[in-house]
Amino acid sequence: MTKIDMRQKPVFSDGSSSIDDATPQEWDAASKAIRDAVNHPPHYSKGEIETIDYLVDTLGMKGAIAYCHGNVIKYTGMRLFNKGKTVEDARKAIWYLNKLIELTEDDNETTTNPRVSY
Repeated sequence: MTKIDMRQKPVFSDGSSSIDDATPQEWDAASKAIRDAVNHPPHYSKGEIETIDYLVDTLGMKGAIAYCHGNVIKYTGMRLFNKGKTVEDARKAIWYLNKLIELTEDDNETTTNPRVSY
């Protein structure tokens, strides 16, 4: 798998650097790099387990839910427009919201009180 450094100005197969000149394969590679940066960032999956699984193990279900909630707020706040990665940050917010929902559903199945309280 070819690694793409998303911080560098793109250079396409014909040597140009205009996005208008990108081939379908280059579009697919860029799209995959963005998805991978959101769903399985390499700096979060070193070692045996992904960081989110470690957080659930160490913080417990309620702590992991609060962590996900904080990241939804982080990625939908001012960062969304100030870091230059609006689409990637929006996708991260969606990922954390989906994880929050998943953890809440799992927590509700194991408790008699379906409300999450802090």
